[in-house]
Amino acid sequence: MALRPFIVGNWKMNGTRAMLAEARAIDRSAQRLMKVEVALAPPYTLIHAVHKEAEQIGVGAQDCSAEADGAYTGDISAVMIADAGAKFVILGHSERRQGHMETDALIRAKAEAALAAGLKLIVCCGEAEATRDAGDAEAFVIAQLRNSLPESIEGAGERLSVAYEPIWAIGTGKTATVADVETMHRAIRALLVSRYGEEEGGMVRILYGGSVKPENARDLLGADEVGGALVGGASLTAESFLGIVMAAADLQDA
Repeated sequence: MALRPFIVGNWKMNGTRAMLAEARAIDRSAQRLMKVEVALAPPYTLIHAVHKEAEQIGVGAQDCSAEADGAYTGDISAVMIADAGAKFVILGHSERRQGHMETDALIRAKAEAALAAGLKLIVCCGEAEATRDAGDAEAFVIAQLRNSLPESIEGAGERLSVAYEPIWAIGTGKTATVADVETMHRAIRALLVSRYGEEEGGMVRILYGGSVKPENARDLLGADEVGGALVGGASLTAESFLGIVMAAADLQDA
């Protein structure tokens, strides 16, 4: 049985306790939109506070260390974020890969640490504009994902989501065409089935991210093999984020 569409808000480095009002509003509406799984990934400082406020939405982190504990000043382990109330972690976002020089091997190590701590995963992948213009987007993304994902995940269908976020569409206002999204998501699905088997690999939700907003959400979420969205700027207010959630709910009723 297919899992519900998964709509995740990535707050990035935004938010103080004043934004808990937005989280509460999102949570209240999510209680009326049960056909969609809704989650937020606030900054570390708000994970516990959002977790305490949330009755329906999931709460996750935007990253974690590959190490369990020790002398790693400034790092936060998967065990720590789970203890704060997180249920999942976003790994391999392009802003981590580019800004912090994170390699595929490091992302895989973080994924394994997160799984060991009982967390679910959202593993990100995506190509730069130059790579797409050169015609190498699919090969690049599949290689990146192949090297970032753990070899085996027990219950991969429920514990893993993959987020395809073309770098050139993140925060730029540009959005991939539905045809481009479908082509990439089908290639990702083939990799998932090859690695985790038809049953588990076929259930992993593949999210699209990259300037998703209420105006384009219905077209993107209705595309083949799109199982949800990883939303950046549009998740910072309940009004815009819920427009995307409602688009997903409407498609479930269609």
